[in-house]
Amino acid sequence: MSVVLYGAPSTASLVVHWLLIELDVSHALHLLDFDRREQKSNAYLALNPAGRVPTLVVDGEAITEAAAIVLQLADLHPEAGLAPPLGSPVRAQYYRWMFFCANTLQPAYRDWFYPGEPAGETHVDAAQEQARAKIEQAWQQVADHLRTEGPYLLGAQRSAADFLLTMLMRWSRNMPRPADSWPELARHAGLMKALPSFHETYRREGITDWT
Repeated sequence: MSVVLYGAPSTASLVVHWLLIELDVSHALHLLDFDRREQKSNAYLALNPAGRVPTLVVDGEAITEAAAIVLQLADLHPEAGLAPPLGSPVRAQYYRWMFFCANTLQPAYRDWFYPGEPAGETHVDAAQEQARAKIEQAWQQVADHLRTEGPYLLGAQRSAADFLLTMLMRWSRNMPRPADSWPELARHAGLMKALPSFHETYRREGITDWT
């Protein structure tokens, strides 16, 4: 199987890179230079018309959207036990948290980091404050869940959803209230950051913060 990951350090491609390493999937890593806007080049847009990362190319077939790639990788490697059985009640909860990350947290983060997109440059401060409120409300919801159902999103069993959640926790590290200021989230992050694959991903991408 030929696998190529297109990404950039510290972006949404980190979770895919991390999962490839966790699953011991042989792959090539193609880091795009955002300063040179390589993500908007014609060659890359042919793979991912949105001009964003990540894109995973498996045997010539491009897959985009971080959550979709994570779901696919977990299903392609059932031996890792990172995805519950199809049709099971816990599979429904797995979907719930994957899409909570993709539909609730990720859009709010984009509004936080790029507040001019939804509001225009004259309303950046208000848009960012609204995004912050959404993110903190979401983290409170996750913390409440982990308090009774943890330590992982699905209870005692780690799943691919925990990898995506951890990456999104990292994104809050420089916000006024980081995700790991909630004790339940700090415990979850500690468990995930203890994985050898986490440290190997950091090493390969040259990341040194939030360790």
